[in-house]
Amino acid sequence: MGDVVSFPGSEPDELFLDEMTEDQLRCCLDDLRQRLAELEEQEPEDMDSEDYEVWAEKHEDLEDLVDEILDLLD
Repeated sequence: MGDVVSFPGSEPDELFLDEMTEDQLRCCLDDLRQRLAELEEQEPEDMDSEDYEVWAEKHEDLEDLVDEILDLLD
């Protein structure tokens, strides 16, 4: 299985979501959804492997960011 892609700027402490405009949030949301789709294509087959643990953590982080943006847009 290939390496898991790391997305700079996708860590919660690197984004200032509360300072973004609605348009910026929507753009960021689109970007995060694309990144999430790309990451899902790289899901390791072995759920017991360390690669899977790393992948799952990154996947969860991206999902959390998507949820946070959706909350801000409400």
